[in-house]
Amino acid sequence: MSTEIITAIVGYAAAICMVCGYLPQAIYTIRTRDTDGIAMPTFLLLGAGSVFFVIQGLILHNWPLVITNAITTVSSAIVFGIKIQNDRRKKQK
Repeated sequence: MSTEIITAIVGYAAAICMVCGYLPQAIYTIRTRDTDGIAMPTFLLLGAGSVFFVIQGLILHNWPLVITNAITTVSSAIVFGIKIQNDRRKKQK
């Protein structure tokens, strides 16, 4: 097998693992609105990292990298919005 094929297989395997690992937590947070266990600085850094990986994937034309990190970026943005809402509500009480 060529290096390109092996690299593509590894890339798609990583993409599947990342989405399957991240998406359930995002779905849980969206459904329950429970953000108590989310540390904002860590979450922001993870979201920023996903955005940078999307940019890198576009530059390299690496579609597994783009797709995976686009999904995690959108999920991060949604969870971030819920976290901000929850934190504001707690401060108002």
